[in-house]
Amino acid sequence: MKEFHLEIVTPDGLAYEGMIESLLVNTSEGTVEFLAGHIDYVTALGIGKIRIRENGRDRFASVSGGFVTVSQSEVKLVAITFEFAENIDIDRAKLAKQRATDVIATSKDSKAVEIAKLKLQRALSRIKVYELK
Repeated sequence: MKEFHLEIVTPDGLAYEGMIESLLVNTSEGTVEFLAGHIDYVTALGIGKIRIRENGRDRFASVSGGFVTVSQSEVKLVAITFEFAENIDIDRAKLAKQRATDVIATSKDSKAVEIAKLKLQRALSRIKVYELK
């Protein structure tokens, strides 16, 4: 299978760079898979898992927000947060899930509930991805 260059950056810097066979992401438009030779493309990322296929093996990561671009067969993913499954602190993710659930159940502040729902989505994504490792 043909390979292409992928670069993933976050506010903390370069999270990944390498040659891969495919990238599967959840976008605001649905699930999109990028392969070598993909047309130029830009889309927003949602909260969820991504799959990177390199050397015939799949690696999973949790991502929250950002965008992905394809230009001249190079893919760049810019994410607010990005964590490979093997780097996820599962205890921290479970605690974040519990805290968000508590706020949703007890808060009367609609802004706090809205933020907690986003935090819950991120925690659930991290837990799901962790279980794939």
